Amino acid sequence: MLDKLTVTSFSQYINQKFLVHIEGNDPLELTLIEATEVGAAQDPRYRQAFSVVFVGPAQPILPQRIYRVEHEEMGALDLFLVSLGPNRDGNTRYETVFA
Repeated sequence: MLDKLTVTSFSQYINQKFLVHIEGNDPLELTLIEATEVGAAQDPRYRQAFSVVFVGPAQPILPQRIYRVEHEEMGALDLFLVSLGPNRDGNTRYETVFA
């Protein structure tokens, strides 16, 4: 399913909540803040690379790895989240890149 997702799949959910499931803990709530294409346009037979950026609380900072991420309309997705560090409010940003 992940190979069918595009930037448009996410862009309609900007500013919406996603739940990240963490073993042994309550889910962590992240907000999708950005969905952008990455790099130059590719061969039309292939999906254009894109990234999505989420923001969550300052703590805990999730280590880089694959997490089960759920959205009420998109359903459950296994995404590789990478911490980008804090935004100017001190909240933690996370990115997933789809190539």
